[in-house]
Amino acid sequence: MVNPSEKMKVVIAGGGTAGWLAAAALGRQLGEAVDITLVESEEIGTVGVGEATIPPMNTFHRLLRVDEQEFMRATHATFKLGIQFENWRKEGEKYFHSFGVTGKETIITEFLHFWLRGRELGIAGEFGDYCLEYKAAIKNRFSTRCETKINYAFHLDAGLYASYLRKISESHGVKREEGKIEQVLQNPSTGFITALKLTSGKEIQGDLFLDCTGFRGLLIEQTLHTGYEDWSHWLPCNRAVAVQTESVGPVVPYTRSVAHKAGWRWQIPLQHRVGNGLVFCGSYMSEDEAIAKLLAEVEGEALTEPRVIRFQTGKRRKNWNKNCVAIGLASGFLEPLESTSIHLVMTALTRLLQLFPGGELCPSIVEEYNRQAESEIERIRDFIILHYKVTDREDSPFWRYCKNMDVPEELAHRIKLFQETGKSYQVEGELFRLDSWTQVMLGQGLYPVQYHPIVNTMKRSDLEQFLKGLHDNVASLVRKLPVHDDFVREYCAI
Repeated sequence: MVNPSEKMKVVIAGGGTAGWLAAAALGRQLGEAVDITLVESEEIGTVGVGEATIPPMNTFHRLLRVDEQEFMRATHATFKLGIQFENWRKEGEKYFHSFGVTGKETIITEFLHFWLRGRELGIAGEFGDYCLEYKAAIKNRFSTRCETKINYAFHLDAGLYASYLRKISESHGVKREEGKIEQVLQNPSTGFITALKLTSGKEIQGDLFLDCTGFRGLLIEQTLHTGYEDWSHWLPCNRAVAVQTESVGPVVPYTRSVAHKAGWRWQIPLQHRVGNGLVFCGSYMSEDEAIAKLLAEVEGEALTEPRVIRFQTGKRRKNWNKNCVAIGLASGFLEPLESTSIHLVMTALTRLLQLFPGGELCPSIVEEYNRQAESEIERIRDFIILHYKVTDREDSPFWRYCKNMDVPEELAHRIKLFQETGKSYQVEGELFRLDSWTQVMLGQGLYPVQYHPIVNTMKRSDLEQFLKGLHDNVASLVRKLPVHDDFVREYCAI
């Protein structure tokens, strides 16, 4: 590596969302301490179907000092309050995974247990009636100026987002090098990457290399042969077909996820169009069948030709190997069921900034980075598996496989604990909160057989008043919110 008094040369291989997020974050936070070059080729396309995000994006944007209205106009963005899941438990049923907090918890136990007793007594409404984000979403209402904080994320155009991030990056001294990488040069004794050789013959030398080359993992895999852990036995979907369509009807503040006989379909509303895709398992549905099904089910005229994307769920055995850090799809892949793709890029970059070497590249830094990355993605993986495992669907070979498959030990424990006691937990650094686990478990049809005994100490009349107060407060707040479409036009119209 380099002397602490010298500028470290960081080379980012690949652009797209991952590459330009990396450039923007390192450029903004490390500034004059590093020399950053991003290498990309206009001839190489990006996957670019991840157009839905989750609330931690707001925290990362504060790190970049992003102006929200400017960002939303630049990316044609809309707001997102959660995901509506349709046909997941059984065909014809739907539930909502919102970004909000449901009800009020105590030090001893979560709101779920008060709700379970209220449901038993016939005095409780739907679980979502006590969540502002859920009720606002289904009523198609939103505002950032609500008297109570609303947890929200965005739907955005990933291509426009990369262009927006490029401007931020270049304003902080990041240099862009146009060209295709012909060869990755390595130190013959250490195996560390020393430079990227372009087809033009130019060599881009560096000390630390970020692999943002997508699924192919040009540096992390094709060069360093890091290895890949395959998770397709738990997450068997391995293909997606994507198409963009014209907007028809109001732009709602949520993503739709509609399950079908061999996977699921997404619908993501932007200001200027709708992003659509069909995720499926090639063992149970052909690509031609998937394309035909998607085109038959989308609303509005198609603006693009359907594009098939093949993938394998899993992760690299190391996200940081030698002097190369894999970011985004190069580090692994989880299907975008819970909109975690861009989030995983952001957490990887946050982790990299926190552990950034000041000179000598210590093995302990690399080990800690990989330990945190592994823990994070495995728990997100388990949350996604939950949607497939806990289901009443047995109407196709795909769903019968998912319902009866073995799952990771920790997930099996979470499911059993919730079913038997209504309890769940969140470990340090875990993305999905108790609210998320509870909403999905209930939505998928997993209801606890008992609740915490402390709720029996509350009189029926007190419990009824408690539930009614929460319900009425949420309803009152929602009534004051403008229609989502109207707020977007006033706040950030393109």
